[in-house]
Amino acid sequence: MCNGSAGNGFQEVIYQRALDIEFGLKSISATREYEMPIYYKEQQIGTRRVDFLVDGKISVELKALTQLEDVHLAQAINYLEAYDLEIGLLINFGAKSLEFKRLINKKFNQKNKGILS
Repeated sequence: MCNGSAGNGFQEVIYQRALDIEFGLKSISATREYEMPIYYKEQQIGTRRVDFLVDGKISVELKALTQLEDVHLAQAINYLEAYDLEIGLLINFGAKSLEFKRLINKKFNQKNKGILS
């Protein structure tokens, strides 16, 4: 890593730390491991930490896997729906080439608008 590039093959936390530095260098408002409540029928039943919450409205989930699978995509979409966020990114640093998916929450209704920002 002395050349400033993490490459692939590291644990997810290494990529989290590197991306956190990049957000800071680019003056992007991002909170790492942002803890968000999970509700069921308007009652809080637990919490989940999103890898990054960017600008109070974009979920960023990182993976360090050789291949993304449908379950990872479904999980990231589930987080968007659970937190009522409109947009998310799923980024995988573990493959031979960087993989990313832009996610849209089709059930987004802005009930949290203003709460997270």
